[in-house]
Amino acid sequence: MIIIGLDPGLACTGWGVVAKSGSRLSHIANGQVRTDPQAVLADRLVTLDRELTDVILRHAPDAGAVEEVFVNVNPQSTLKLGQARGVCLLALARAGLPVREYATRLVKKALVGTGGAEKAQVQAMLKVLLPGVKLAGADAADALAVAVAHAHMVRG
Repeated sequence: MIIIGLDPGLACTGWGVVAKSGSRLSHIANGQVRTDPQAVLADRLVTLDRELTDVILRHAPDAGAVEEVFVNVNPQSTLKLGQARGVCLLALARAGLPVREYATRLVKKALVGTGGAEKAQVQAMLKVLLPGVKLAGADAADALAVAVAHAHMVRG
């Protein structure tokens, strides 16, 4: 089973792809989709959709997992994050993938054993679980963590 995890963001959306065979996990790829902060919102969402669609077509995952929205103090930021998250869900669903959503605390607990883990702890555990992985950035690491959490949650 090939799983893609997404960490939504309007400025930068992380993605990570893992393969699960029994209880064994292996890293396939990870990266980040960045949008132009000077572009209008609609164009940024189109860029995000186009690049995620390319990633999905390139890696042909069997399932997708998306991190749930973290509510910011700034309502405008929360709305923009929600719109980017909607594009992530749409791209996966349009590809015909079953999609699951996971809270950040659940992802951290699945990897580190505690929902209050720091980003550095999550990244260190990714390197243990996926030997030799080269992380393309913090958002890509978060997306890989979502994919690994999903792998732990599903059978097969």
